[in-house]
Amino acid sequence: MKVTVVGAGAVGASCAEYIAIRNFASEVVILDIKEGFAEGKAMDLMQTASLLKFDTKITGVTNDYSKTANSDVCVITSGIPRKPGMTREELIGINAGIVKMVSSSLLEHSPNTIFIIVSNPMDTMAYLVHKTLGIAKNRIIGMGGALDSARFKYRLAEALGAPISDIDGMVIGGHSDKGMIPLTRLATRNSVNVTEFLSEERLEKVAADTKVGGATLTGLLGTSAWYAPGAAVSGMVHAIASDAQKMFPVSTLLEGEYDLQDISIGVPVILGKNGIEKIVKIQLTQAEKDKMQESAAAVKKTNGLLDL
Repeated sequence: MKVTVVGAGAVGASCAEYIAIRNFASEVVILDIKEGFAEGKAMDLMQTASLLKFDTKITGVTNDYSKTANSDVCVITSGIPRKPGMTREELIGINAGIVKMVSSSLLEHSPNTIFIIVSNPMDTMAYLVHKTLGIAKNRIIGMGGALDSARFKYRLAEALGAPISDIDGMVIGGHSDKGMIPLTRLATRNSVNVTEFLSEERLEKVAADTKVGGATLTGLLGTSAWYAPGAAVSGMVHAIASDAQKMFPVSTLLEGEYDLQDISIGVPVILGKNGIEKIVKIQLTQAEKDKMQESAAAVKKTNGLLDL
C-alpha cells in the first residue's frame, strides 16, 4: 500500500511516523510546499527505521504531485493550525483554498485513492472535498470523530481511575468545541456501563472536558496537538489497508441518515478496503437527536462560508 500525507508539519509528520511504525504500508510519501521541509522530515524518520524495526519507505517531496501517483490513501493535513483563542471555524478562509487545490491535485495522479481529511474546520473541509471532486462518498473520510473519541476515552479513564484499555466510548456530531456529542449513555468499562461507576455530574464534566480537548491542548502547546491526531489517522489507514471492517466515528456525507441531508458530520461507520463500507445507525435518545440537529446546524452555517 502507498500512502501520501500532504503537509509535513507536526500533524502530518506524526501521521507518517505512526503509519510507518505499524509496518503495513510499502511507501509513505510526505509532500509540502516548503522547499526541503518534507525531505528533511522523511530523512529523519527513515533514520529511525533500523531502531524501530519497520520497512516502510518514507519519501519527502516539495510540491511535486507526480511523486504521489497511485496512492491508495491520501491524508490531507495541510493548512494553518489553530493558535490559542482561535476556533476551528476561523481557519476556513485560508484552509478552504488549500484543501481544494490539494485534493484536486492528488486525484489527478491517484484517481482511485481514498481521502482522509484532517485540516480544520474538518467537517467543512470534508464537505468541500465532496463538492470539489464529485467522487463516491465512501472515498472521503473526515478524521475528527476518531480523535474526539480517543480524547473521550482518556477523560473517562481519568475519571474512573481505570486503564484506557478497559474503556469504550464514542463521540459523534461536529468536530468543534460546541458540536461534539460524547455518548456518555453508551460508554462502558469492560462492557459495564460507566453510569454504574460515575455520577451524572461527573459524566457531564467528562463530556465538557472532551469537547474542549483540542482547545485545552492548543492553550498548553501554543498550537494544535499532533500525537493523537497522527495516531487516529494511522488507525484509520490501517483499517482500510487490512480491510478490518472496524467501526470508527468519522465525518461522512449524509444523505438522509440520522435525518440529515447534504452535510459531512461525525457518525459511526465501518472502515474497510473501500473506505467507508457502511454507515452504522445507532438509536439516539430524543435529547441526543436534538444535540445532533444543533451540531449539524452549526456545521451547515460554517459550510455556508465556502465559495462553492
